[in-house]
Amino acid sequence: MKTTKQSRSRAASDESTLCQFPFADGRQCRMLRHASHPSLCLFHAREEQQLLELDNIGDELASLTGDFKTATDIQHVVGKLFKLVAANRIPVRNARLLAYLAQLLFYGQGGVKQETVRAQNYQGWEEVLRKIYPAPPRIAPAPLPKTLHRAPAPSAAQPPPAASTPASG
Repeated sequence: MKTTKQSRSRAASDESTLCQFPFADGRQCRMLRHASHPSLCLFHAREEQQLLELDNIGDELASLTGDFKTATDIQHVVGKLFKLVAANRIPVRNARLLAYLAQLLFYGQGGVKQETVRAQNYQGWEEVLRKIYPAPPRIAPAPLPKTLHRAPAPSAAQPPPAASTPASG
């Protein structure tokens, strides 16, 4: 004989169709299991996916130089954060915290530049910038084809052609 469990939201006769997420107090989620996951509802499946992606997200949020010394580094990371939030890969709550931390980094960036310049002269700051903006490789320009060479300009020794004057009559 099957017993029907009563829940606030529904009567569940088949437990296999319900989410298997256990809460800390011993209760179990009563939402219907989502078709894309073998045991969790859509909400808990998304949470699980976000937890699994945390390592990847940390790698994606790395700055260009590995540090957060320049405005370019910070803006690069904020741009990546924007993409992650838009793709719903990071919770909005975490994104707010990271955006706030980026704001603090951005405000402190001027001090980092001053310290670097004082400690290592301006050359030290240029080295930090070269990590982000490496010098482009120098390539010798290709010679122009002979058909594109200009004809020599007329020499100044030759008089200009005489202008014809109208006959007066």
